[in-house]
Amino acid sequence: MAKFEKLAGTKGQYSFWCPGCQCAHHVWTKNEGYPHPVWGFNGDTEKPTITPSIKVEYPTEDQVEICHSFIRDGRIEYLSDCTHSLAGKTVDMLDINEV
Repeated sequence: MAKFEKLAGTKGQYSFWCPGCQCAHHVWTKNEGYPHPVWGFNGDTEKPTITPSIKVEYPTEDQVEICHSFIRDGRIEYLSDCTHSLAGKTVDMLDINEV
């Protein structure tokens, strides 16, 4: 199983499970013909390294949630500006199809 999985029908859109947000996040490793950020990827779906950091912001009823992290060698390093309980912690990535 993969920790970083390419979405079918895309040139380079990948998803990974975020245990802090309890949902999948997506990044693009190739330009898909429309404006979006493109991240560097080491090509290893089991121990991915993604550069630069990934910052996701999404509104809830109470506030704007923030998830900001680095992915290095198959581990998610959550930065202190995250609004979830894993802020400042580093965790192993989970297989995306097993959550």
